[in-house]
Parts: sequence; C-alpha cells; structure tokens
Amino acid sequence: MKMKHNKKRNTAFIFEALIRELTKAIVAKDNKKKKLIVKLVRENFKGSSALAKDLELYKAVLDTRDLDRHTAEKLIFEARMRKKIIDERELFVEQTEIIDKINTLISSDVFSNFIPNYRDIATVYQIFDYRTKTKQRVLMESQIINRMISSKEESLPSIKPIDNLTYKTFVNKFNEKYGSELLSEQKSLLTHYIGSFTDNGLELKVYLNEEISRLKNKLTQAMNLSEIKEDSEMFKGTKKVMEILDSCAEKPIDNKMVQEILKIQNLVKEIEN
Repeated sequence: MKMKHNKKRNTAFIFEALIRELTKAIVAKDNKKKKLIVKLVRENFKGSSALAKDLELYKAVLDTRDLDRHTAEKLIFEARMRKKIIDERELFVEQTEIIDKINTLISSDVFSNFIPNYRDIATVYQIFDYRTKTKQRVLMESQIINRMISSKEESLPSIKPIDNLTYKTFVNKFNEKYGSELLSEQKSLLTHYIGSFTDNGLELKVYLNEEISRLKNKLTQAMNLSEIKEDSEMFKGTKKVMEILDSCAEKPIDNKMVQEILKIQNLVKEIEN
C-alpha cells in the first residue's frame, strides 16, 4: 500500500507554498503581507533550525542536474543519512509552529498554492521517510536519479552560488570585471543571484518578482508607443517578451532564466532611450 504524502509535514512544500504566496503579495502590491512572509521565512528557516537543515537536503536533491548516475545515487544516499541526523521531534515542533503561524497570520489557503514541481517534492519526501517500503523507495529514487542526471543548459557557467568564505572576494572580482559594462539593474540581479545561497534564495525571489513586475509594466507602456504599435514585427516581439516574463513564475530560478532577464533588462533600457 502506497504511503500518503502529508504536504504540511513536507518542509520543501511549506517553503515553496510561502514563496508562491510572497509572489502573489508582490503582484498585488500588498506590502504588509510581503513583509510578514519575508519575516516568517527568515525567522523559521534560519541556519541553525531543523527546518533550514531539512530544506537544505530537499534542495540538494531537487535542485541538482547534470550528474553521472553514480554521483546522483551517492548524493541521495548522503542526503538520506543526513536526514536521519535531524531531530525528528524538533523538526515536528518547528513545522507545527510555522503551520500555526501561516494559518493565523496569513491564511490556510497558502497550502493550496500551486507548486509546479509538487510531484518531485512529494517523491523526495517519501524517499526520506523511513516508513516507505524498500521496493517503493528504490523505484522513486530511480525516478529522481533520472531527473538529476538529465542535462541542463548552463548559460552562465561562471555565475554560481559560492560559500561564505569566498563570497566577498568573488563579488569584488565580479564588479571589477563587469562593473563598467552592466546596467545597474543587471548588476543588482547578478549580485542577488550570486548571494542566493545565504538565505535559500529568499532575497533573490523577492527581488526577481519585483523586477519582473517592473519590466512587465515598462513593456506594457512600450506597446502603446506608436513606433511599436504601428510596427507589427516589433509589437509581436514585445508581446513574446511579455510571455517569457509571465512564464518565469512557473520555472525554477536558474542560469537560463537569469540570462533571459538580463537580456530583457537591456531591451527595456534600449526602449526607454
């Protein structure tokens, strides 16, 4: 009998559901809710918490691509071993606390938010759960491994999350190399992307949601300009760019998405000039 997935006890689901709610708050310009969610995430997913440790293991499996099969198997095995070290009671208490806060301070509707990779999140939950039958777990691990060994285009291979020890040095070198070439908004995006490892990408997600909203507003204004409105190709191209921005909400933040946003930032600047 297949074990039922309890999404409210799935740390990765809780985190992603909150990020979706944060996106909705930003789009709705609900600054009060935005600040509340950011505070909730920061306080409950801080580095020393069981929730943060648990989320890190989910991300290690869910966010990894382009591995060989042996390495993927080793990564899952290591993640499962580290999962056993996390204090179950402590994790349960922290999950209960954040669930109560979500229900009380925001809304229980948060748990109904659409999560694009929900199936993968649920699968990893069951791989981590010791109650999952051996055969079932092996089959699910195979499914996730196939996902981890799939090739992923690395459009910006030099822009990767780095550890705390080299963060400042990296940023300084990055600014020296690109400081005179990039727009201020492009440098801001890349700086957020480089530092996204420090808070599970929270600041990056907040920044990106606001930046995408800004770019969409600029493009909407541009589509009303006579130069674009009267040129069918330019109008069609601008509309296509809007579709790319809309699709970002359903995609994971990776190198390819960052490169797309960088190009669109440059396009918007050219239109403004």
